[in-house]
Amino acid sequence: MKTIIFALNDHSPKYKQIYEKLKSLIERGDIQANEPLPSIRQLAESLNVSRNTTLMAYEQLAAEGYIRAEKRKGYFANEVEPLFIPKTRISARPPARERATPVVVDFRADAVDADHFPIQAWRRISNQVFTAKDCFRYGDPFGELCLRQQIAIYLLESRGVDVEPNAIVIGSSTQQMLLLLGHILKDEFNSIIVEDPGYDGAREAFLFHDFQLETITVSETGFDLSPLETRQSRLIYVTPSHQSPMGVSMPIQQRHRLIQWVNNVNGYIIEDDYDSEFRYTQKPFPALASIDSSRVIYLGNFSKSFLPGIRLSYMVLPPSLLDRYQQCFRLFESTTSILSQLAMAKFMEEGEWVRHIKRMRLVYRRKMEHLTARLRTSFGDMISIIGEQSGLYVLIKVHCDCSEEQLLQRARSYGVNVYPTSRYFVNQQPDRPMIKLGFSGLSLEDIELGVTLLQKAWC
Repeated sequence: MKTIIFALNDHSPKYKQIYEKLKSLIERGDIQANEPLPSIRQLAESLNVSRNTTLMAYEQLAAEGYIRAEKRKGYFANEVEPLFIPKTRISARPPARERATPVVVDFRADAVDADHFPIQAWRRISNQVFTAKDCFRYGDPFGELCLRQQIAIYLLESRGVDVEPNAIVIGSSTQQMLLLLGHILKDEFNSIIVEDPGYDGAREAFLFHDFQLETITVSETGFDLSPLETRQSRLIYVTPSHQSPMGVSMPIQQRHRLIQWVNNVNGYIIEDDYDSEFRYTQKPFPALASIDSSRVIYLGNFSKSFLPGIRLSYMVLPPSLLDRYQQCFRLFESTTSILSQLAMAKFMEEGEWVRHIKRMRLVYRRKMEHLTARLRTSFGDMISIIGEQSGLYVLIKVHCDCSEEQLLQRARSYGVNVYPTSRYFVNQQPDRPMIKLGFSGLSLEDIELGVTLLQKAWC
């Protein structure tokens, strides 16, 4: 083959275009195995490029095995399995009749209110942090001390938990913290009690370490702790302040009973306090860790209350586990950004965090009230609303003959995303389908439209 001529453009390096064209010709079989290629000079002249450009293309093709150089003879194509080219183009887009209805309103629960996010304060503090020397290093494996100090102050003021900063571990997410925690617990414990229904992400973390699961039942009326004494496990994972997903809170009598049980069995309570900031009828309940810090492993995060993408969570370890944890993970790097940690510490120190929480509690309360009012007006006795006292979502039990999946599909056909609760259940199932509606990332207008569309879909 003496000459090859094809057009070159200005959108990418010319050597790369030559490489890709020759590669395509060889893969298609248009250039046969052992067929000679134009010399570097010939190809450069025919394409009006420099010799160095064609040399770079040939070197790349040779490095990948498409061609070979033979001394004093030139370049030759190697044998390559011909590339199968389908006769018809396969489109990633489905036919028009099968295309999904565009999403108009998404009742997802893992979003925050963007309109009220303190962007100016966060940007100002982040810029300040980026000029500090501390951000140009690897972080402390257990979290930056300045952030742990601010979290300790906050936990004492808001949750009644009196803790030393050294007992706090910073991580990227609740599930990641549970994975690390499970690693040090599995030598002593082989099973754990979980809520049914309950947070499936926690169950997966425990199953990752081969823990056997036992359950306690949670309903819309509360926790059933009566089976505790019959369970073999000495570990229990609970969400007592705002149970996930049922939204109920554990009363003080049950909290004391749980503390008494864990001391009797010489075990631990893992308390996931994932969104206790947003309680709308009373002040947040004191944490279990405020009653007995020696037997409670306390988990908190900034994802629900501030920003999911910041990837900041924390864990408070009792003294009996702290040394073991630190010894096990002292040589591991931190799993979360030092920039985020330093910025959040400064954000809390300047009082911006408390102001943000107070503001968002009012914003989310207004959204919760608007959503529940519209649901009652639109559906009446067709639904029961569960968990409207706190949190960033509600459950609605739908009194109809439809299945959960049918309700989800009908909602999607009207451009509304709502979410199932069946994934949270272990041994039991609700008598009627329950649907999860998050509202934190929606405006009041979005909520209004979403409920209107749901009424059309379900009624």
